[in-house]
Amino acid sequence: MEKSIKNDILKLGGSFLIVILFATIGSLATFSQIPTWYANLIRPEWAPPNWVFPVVWTTLYILMALALFLVWRKGLETKQVKMAVTVFLVQLVLNSTWSVVFFGLHSLGGGVAIIILLWISIMANIIIFYRISKLAGILLLPYIIWVTIASYLNYTVYILNP
Repeated sequence: MEKSIKNDILKLGGSFLIVILFATIGSLATFSQIPTWYANLIRPEWAPPNWVFPVVWTTLYILMALALFLVWRKGLETKQVKMAVTVFLVQLVLNSTWSVVFFGLHSLGGGVAIIILLWISIMANIIIFYRISKLAGILLLPYIIWVTIASYLNYTVYILNP
């Protein structure tokens, strides 16, 4: 197998492993709270049904891993790619942190604060990825759309549950 193809396969696998690791951290804080704590919160009528969340998040995590791969394959030797991967990791940490704060710690206000930082970091991630790989930046657009909706949902739940 050609060396560049082998490297791409390793980077693609690594991209998925990184995303899966952080997704697992978030899901460990989340899943047990859905039928218990979250079920007892007052939510707006427009809140998506619970089955939508794992479908959307699985899709988003796949898109994130593919976007990371497209940037990573450009080579970590350049300052721009190193910065892009760092920004990606920051938003991924914030993503998992939101789940731990909102679901694990039952902190609605803390969730609002974290999700604002997450939204900003995703926007930065889209911009820096787009400069390296237009497709990588575009693959993150559904993520920012969903987190925009989730931000409003988090804020609304915070207001409804004083």
